Amino acid sequence: MSNNYFQFKQFNIEQQNCSMKVCTDACLLGAFAAKGISQQGSEEARVLDIGTGTGLLSLMIAQKNNSIIEAVEIEAAACSQAKQNFEDSPWGDRLNIFNTDIAAVRPGKKYHHIISNPPFYEDDLLSNNENKNRAKHDLSLTLKDLLKNVNELLKEGGIFWVLLPFHRLGYFENEASEIGLCSIQKMLVRQTNSHPYFRGILALSKNKNSLIFSELQIKEATGVYTEGFVDLLKEYYLFL
Repeated sequence: MSNNYFQFKQFNIEQQNCSMKVCTDACLLGAFAAKGISQQGSEEARVLDIGTGTGLLSLMIAQKNNSIIEAVEIEAAACSQAKQNFEDSPWGDRLNIFNTDIAAVRPGKKYHHIISNPPFYEDDLLSNNENKNRAKHDLSLTLKDLLKNVNELLKEGGIFWVLLPFHRLGYFENEASEIGLCSIQKMLVRQTNSHPYFRGILALSKNKNSLIFSELQIKEATGVYTEGFVDLLKEYYLFL
């Protein structure tokens, strides 16, 4: 059984009412994006978190940046829990959440950064849990719909940060290029050097730049975390 909470160094995630719990790859996305946003040097960048779930990604970004963050979550119970997680954090005054579909966000609003850990398994079997299906499958938001909304809401020069299964990266990048979004950063993730890649993190922009490519291995063969993993998550994980 999953824990009802996940304790980080500077904030706590209550997750008993959320279908999708805190997981390692989501933490990697949050840390990767937070670092990238910080490197952009925009102290008060406006950030949109699509399908925030527990609020994890927004909180990781808020810890490292003075960003104004708006999050949307279609599932009412998860939205309520994320709202509480925001209010209990040190950055509640910069975090806002809306119980709505991303399509309801007005196209006139533009964001410097957009982040999403979208539904993955559009071709996999559904479970008997409707909320989990909505969270894990693209029943309410397909990858094409996600890209369309991002393209409308992203400022010129803005960056879209997204986590995907490794086998969906090519498809997603092709769909993105069709609407004028190109990859400017790509990080491939695997468990150990004897495992295949299972996730990819992309940073996409309307401005075409040279691709910055990297790879991340989570653990050494001995079972200890790699230097690269520790470097990304040491500001967040309690025991790093």
